[in-house]
Amino acid sequence: MDSKEEASGNCDCRRTQRPAELKRSLAGRLARIEGQVRGIARMIEKDAYCDDVMAQIAAARGALAKASLIVLEHHMKHCLIDRVRAGDEAIVDELMDSLTRNL
Repeated sequence: MDSKEEASGNCDCRRTQRPAELKRSLAGRLARIEGQVRGIARMIEKDAYCDDVMAQIAAARGALAKASLIVLEHHMKHCLIDRVRAGDEAIVDELMDSLTRNL
């Protein structure tokens, strides 16, 4: 993002700069999810009871959904609001497309 974009408050959402704390939080969440998925693979390998496997899959799916909500919140509070203020209302259509894909 160049200084002119920064001064105007415009966000280049194709290259979002997330705060370090948010990156750390998301990295930790994703590492836990990665561990959950590896655990599910081990359960499959060891012929774990199907209901137990499905419960772990549901937990991983829920954790991914939460991570997605955190990214969405950042997007709405920063990228979306900045672009709407700049007069770019097409960002709302982009957001709706994204929500449709992710629901």
